[in-house]
Amino acid sequence: MIEGFFTLVNNWLFANDISAIAIRIILILALTFILGRLVHTFLSKHFKRTARKLKIDETQFIMVKRVASLLIYVFGFMIALSQLPDFESIWVSIFASAGIIAIVVGLAAQPTLSNVVAGIFMTAFRPFRVGDKVRIQKEYGAIEDITLRHTVLKTWDNRRIIIPNSKMNDEYIMNYTISDPRILGYLDTSISYDSDISLAKKIMYEEALAHKDILDSTKDADLLAGKDSAFVRIREYKDNGLQLRLYFWVADQPKFRRMRAELLETITKRFRAEGVEIPYPYRTVVYKTDLPKTTQLRNGIDEKQKKLELSDNNPSEPFDREPL
Repeated sequence: MIEGFFTLVNNWLFANDISAIAIRIILILALTFILGRLVHTFLSKHFKRTARKLKIDETQFIMVKRVASLLIYVFGFMIALSQLPDFESIWVSIFASAGIIAIVVGLAAQPTLSNVVAGIFMTAFRPFRVGDKVRIQKEYGAIEDITLRHTVLKTWDNRRIIIPNSKMNDEYIMNYTISDPRILGYLDTSISYDSDISLAKKIMYEEALAHKDILDSTKDADLLAGKDSAFVRIREYKDNGLQLRLYFWVADQPKFRRMRAELLETITKRFRAEGVEIPYPYRTVVYKTDLPKTTQLRNGIDEKQKKLELSDNNPSEPFDREPL
């Protein structure tokens, strides 16, 4: 009975009527989708486990699993098409017009193909990796994913920016973690020309060394070359005061942003407490003090003008005017 059931199902599935062909195509596409998802999940877990065990970057495995899934989908689609009647004649006609199709598809899919090629190149040469902290077009964040078409950037304020791979391949990218995440940060502040420069530099230096995120020069001698973890330089003469710049070594970009904001607050409080003036724009207004004299002069000019007008209306020596 069981053999008869399988024989019936086999004869029905491999029949040449339209319903059997449609069911076969649907089953093949469904199995292809399931197999593609299973392979993608298996490779993702396997590559993550391998990356953690070998302590290597998993970015180089991303394109492998995506290409493997793509090949499974393409292969399943081809098998589904092979179920159509007169499949060989259809392919002969397709190959006969392959040149025209290639031109049309190439023009239509040029942006997509450029994204795919750029994604493969980025995965192979790895200018950035998944998890790297980068700055792209004034946006700072971490690389969250690299697909065949685009790259996902997770910004510091938890936004996701989708950037086509071709754009990523053409942009200047500042990578903060590709080799060494440590940063020489800086903070600019101004003091008045009357303030004590040595005291201001001492305050800025002490506040930087007292911060919890400052790097220890004794532990990071390879980077700091035996120098201090922080130092202050006079940077520029401004209109309202003298500009000082505090340089300090910090572990990474997020800590730099936090340390810079906290140093602004602590240095300002120390400046106010110890009499270092932070300059503000000054504007001097000059008032005229000779307003009465000006008024008297103006009255004299008005009187002379009136006398001239009277002399024009009443001439002392009359003269005859010729008729026009």
